[in-house]
Amino acid sequence: MQDPTPGRGGSARPAEERRGPAAASGEASWLQRVFEEVRGSSQLSVAPAEPPPVTVVAVERYLAEPPPPPAAAPQYWYDVTLADGACQERCYLAPRLNGLVQRAHLRAGARLRLTRCSYLYDEKRLNYGFLCLEELERVGGAGPPAEPPRHRPPTLRGERKHYLPLWNNEDPYGDVWVADKPQAQVDVDVSKLTSLGQLEMTWRSRVHFHPLLVRVLHKSRLRYYGKPEKKLDMPYQAYFEVADGSGMMSMVLWNSLCPEWYNSMKVGTVLLLEQYAIKTSYPFKTQPTPGDSQMKRFATIEISLNVRDPPTKISIIPEETVKPEWGLPEVKYRFITRSELDDLPNNHSCDVIGLVTFVGRAERARKREHGEDFWLYRWAHAIDGTSDQPFILELFATSQPDVFEHIHPMTYLVCTQMRVVRDLTENPSSTIYLTTSNESQIFITGWHKGQPYTKDTKVKNFIQWTKTQSEADQMKKTVIGGYYPFPRPPNNFLKYCKNNKVESVLKAIGETGKEIEDLHYREHKRIAVQGIISAIRYISCSNAAEEASGAELAQKDTSQSLESSPMSKEDCVHKGKNTNLQNKEVKSFLGPHCTPGEQHQRQALLSKKSSVKRKIPCRLNTDAEQGSASVIPVSSYPYFTRSARRKFGLDEFQREDSVQDKNGQAVSDSLQYCTDQEGMSDIPETEETGRPCDSWQSDLWAQVKDKLMKYLHHSTIFPESIPRKFDYVHKELLMQQYNLHAAVHQPKGTRTDKDINEFKSASGLGYYEVTVLGVNHDVAIDVAFLPLFCPEDPHLFQLEDIQNDTLLSCMSCISACQQKAASNGRLHDMFPLSNEIVKAAMDLDGKHVVCILDICHLGDDKVEVFLSKIYKTVEPDVLDPV
Repeated sequence: MQDPTPGRGGSARPAEERRGPAAASGEASWLQRVFEEVRGSSQLSVAPAEPPPVTVVAVERYLAEPPPPPAAAPQYWYDVTLADGACQERCYLAPRLNGLVQRAHLRAGARLRLTRCSYLYDEKRLNYGFLCLEELERVGGAGPPAEPPRHRPPTLRGERKHYLPLWNNEDPYGDVWVADKPQAQVDVDVSKLTSLGQLEMTWRSRVHFHPLLVRVLHKSRLRYYGKPEKKLDMPYQAYFEVADGSGMMSMVLWNSLCPEWYNSMKVGTVLLLEQYAIKTSYPFKTQPTPGDSQMKRFATIEISLNVRDPPTKISIIPEETVKPEWGLPEVKYRFITRSELDDLPNNHSCDVIGLVTFVGRAERARKREHGEDFWLYRWAHAIDGTSDQPFILELFATSQPDVFEHIHPMTYLVCTQMRVVRDLTENPSSTIYLTTSNESQIFITGWHKGQPYTKDTKVKNFIQWTKTQSEADQMKKTVIGGYYPFPRPPNNFLKYCKNNKVESVLKAIGETGKEIEDLHYREHKRIAVQGIISAIRYISCSNAAEEASGAELAQKDTSQSLESSPMSKEDCVHKGKNTNLQNKEVKSFLGPHCTPGEQHQRQALLSKKSSVKRKIPCRLNTDAEQGSASVIPVSSYPYFTRSARRKFGLDEFQREDSVQDKNGQAVSDSLQYCTDQEGMSDIPETEETGRPCDSWQSDLWAQVKDKLMKYLHHSTIFPESIPRKFDYVHKELLMQQYNLHAAVHQPKGTRTDKDINEFKSASGLGYYEVTVLGVNHDVAIDVAFLPLFCPEDPHLFQLEDIQNDTLLSCMSCISACQQKAASNGRLHDMFPLSNEIVKAAMDLDGKHVVCILDICHLGDDKVEVFLSKIYKTVEPDVLDPV
């Protein structure tokens, strides 16, 4: 008997449906010819000669089938829809190529060549098979516009009836999820209703229960509990807290009812429930904090809604028909202002509203080590006018993808059921932030209409405050995307280790390459390595732009094969290549090194361990260097002699900041510390050219750097790493840049050709490459330190949080001073290392330290590795290994 399901692939699907309108009308389709060729092959496998480029229209994920024991297999499979201009063909991706999706090599909108494919029959069904992608080759450039898949039936392989979101499991995805169920015109017979209080007292003595009339007060994110060995069609669950006049009780929506009802059951919705079940409560589930602290909670039982046993009947009652005599409670909130946050304890539950000034890129965190499931999250800042400090918000996906993906600066953001995160035991002045809970909901402009919170007094006060604000002034403070180093690692290393032993937290530098190679797309991870700070090099933003451009060019190379996992980063190192780029253009990105003469001069200066006041020379920049001749102070850096500072007005500039910018008090203090330390601050410069040196290396590094067994290079800064000033005109492009790649390619007719590098950076004028040598002197790694400071919003990157880390603090406050001066048009050109940085580095020379690294996979072969914290191993809070 032939598979009765239409559109399942293979011969069970009509050729016209598979090929699409163009192919059906007679236009030649290369994909269709390959399909017929491989199905007729004796080996059921072909390697097409001179395959043309095809476009990836969709990449969709679903739960795999269990393998026969004891075999190991991936947890998820992928279907890939390809288009050749005449036809669309949905294909199964060979599981050994799953890494191409997991690291965003293979993604919607990409161009590739199909260099080998096979045909797979399902042995449990008659006349059913599908195309399997075995080897792929990446192609650069853009292809012809491809329509979204016209019809996406159930999965190609196995018996799964729906796809999952590509990057997490908590979001609804696909047409199976109903956007809005129609509201019911139901005559509610109050005499037949029961109450939650009555249920709690009588449920054990009943099999069938009277109807319930309740209001939804809280709603959890979706929980997907599918496993390859389970046969459930829709393994979903969602918790709600519902209430009537007698109190509040949990309600659970199960399995197939989730796609049908989850989106429609909003906070505030009134429900008429019939034919439901009552079960004892799951004891370990999370509990929201009710807005009404006096409301009674029935915690021993919960309402269970399922498609069977019994089949639940659900009706949504329109709000305009709800009668006061029904006694349903109103939704109440616990809104706080930013001025009230500092006094709240850890884990306190609250709701907030604010104007978004910063939103970070979407990132992922692995739920379990070596697992394939991830949490999806991003950071945001919002202000409400009651404090000079913003709300710092850690926003995990709340099963509201249309909201989560469209958070941008200048939108009004509401977050409910947030939890306070602070640790007074470690540092009473440490930065407080809020994180989402299982019951959090988020809303942005366009989603507020009709929400119950619009009646709240603090929400109304916020709206009144926004009417007094200048949009242009607020826009100056807005930033989007990039690396966001928060929360900072704690001051205490043992606190960083938490409940783990030091030995299980520390990674060997030689293992870092494997850690990086195992990252999935946009996965963020924080690791600790033990080593020795051995070299520092400053790289200006101009050189960084060249490197980033080289990186983008490398990604568009047309000859890279996708038939297997990308080259090992360690292999790249052994071959003398940059680990992130596989491109020789990276050399132009590294910026100038000190000449041997400059290094000799540097060592001579350092050996004196004192600074000598020198006259600040100027030089004439040639047209080739700057585009036009101009006299630029070579030592245009915030570390000047007193006379130079007076000459350029820096003292006045800093005094002005200290007086007028109360918001940046901590920053101003740190800048003053850097510039006035030991009474003066001069720049080492060479006798020959008068040009300051931009790098430092220890004597140990000079001795061992040519004898290393392994040298990992991960100091590249990519465009996705840079926070950008927000541009409302191009908000769609910016949101797309800092969201995750979409599962389905949807070309837009109004797409801009503007490049991400054309948007103004909100970070410093350069960054630092820091070399960490292994404690056994046989391996080393180059990492980046990106000083982040936004002059328009000194609180954005919380500079004061690293003041106890001398080296990183010094590099950060230097960058802050650079930016402040440059924004006033006082300073130009690239800035070298200062004596303060060199002194801080020399204090660590030869000493074992623990370096905290933030690593994040940005797609393709782009992985950023940032230095976030340095701990000395001789400090009381770190066990001395000796």
